[in-house]
Amino acid sequence: MSDNQTFKLSKKDKEKVFWRYTIVGNSLFNYASIEAPSLVYALSPALRKIYKNDDDYKASLKNQYKYFNTTPIMAESLIGASLAMEEKNGIKALEPVQALKTSLMGPFAGIGDSIFNVMLNTIIGSITGSLALSGNLVAPVLIGFVWAMIMLFGVKRPLFWGGYNSGIAIVDKFGDQLSRLTDAASVLGVTVVGSLIPTVIKIQTGLTMKTGKVSTNIQSGMLDQIMPALLPVVATFIIYKLLNNKKWTPTKCIFLVIVFALVCSFFGILTVPK
Repeated sequence: MSDNQTFKLSKKDKEKVFWRYTIVGNSLFNYASIEAPSLVYALSPALRKIYKNDDDYKASLKNQYKYFNTTPIMAESLIGASLAMEEKNGIKALEPVQALKTSLMGPFAGIGDSIFNVMLNTIIGSITGSLALSGNLVAPVLIGFVWAMIMLFGVKRPLFWGGYNSGIAIVDKFGDQLSRLTDAASVLGVTVVGSLIPTVIKIQTGLTMKTGKVSTNIQSGMLDQIMPALLPVVATFIIYKLLNNKKWTPTKCIFLVIVFALVCSFFGILTVPK
């Protein structure tokens, strides 16, 4: 194999890597290397220009095809950093590239899942869902489009170019802070989801309890006094437990909720929240 670099990438070459990965996202997937096929697809044209020697090119592709699993949005920075390292050092960069991806894909997944998949997507979904329920069909589409543009040009693209410009320096600069940031983002994401339960999920019972001549509404007279939104919390907990069971899919849970709501409504166990 040759250790000599014979080609430097143009801005167009780098942009092509960004767009190929962004468009494909997590579509190329297998259970052996998870998201690695998407990386290979995105990087292969640029790597072919970097490595004129066929053996070097094959070695680079095999290295990129190793196990890789992180939040696709955060992966943009690792792709950019990997590209910069191989462009600069060629075949000598293969081991550091793999070390970079292995060390950061876990922490980046924690950050990305908490911030983007849980917190921000939940907030935007709640806003657009509320607007749709109120009968506004244009605003949710517009908000969705604007949000997609913000994510594309305000988050993904800067992450890619930030990773490319930083290269291996990202490990030295942020490595000791990633665990703290991951924990903080996880707590923030869980807090946001928890606060959405009583505002989005509406469940109340219409049952009453009679003691002699005194009639007490179980919802307002008992449950709300113990803990407001207790029923939504219990329902959310049950659904999460079911989803952790391999036999229960999201579709089955949806049908369960529909059937349960219809039956309980028919017998007056559940009523329409006011």
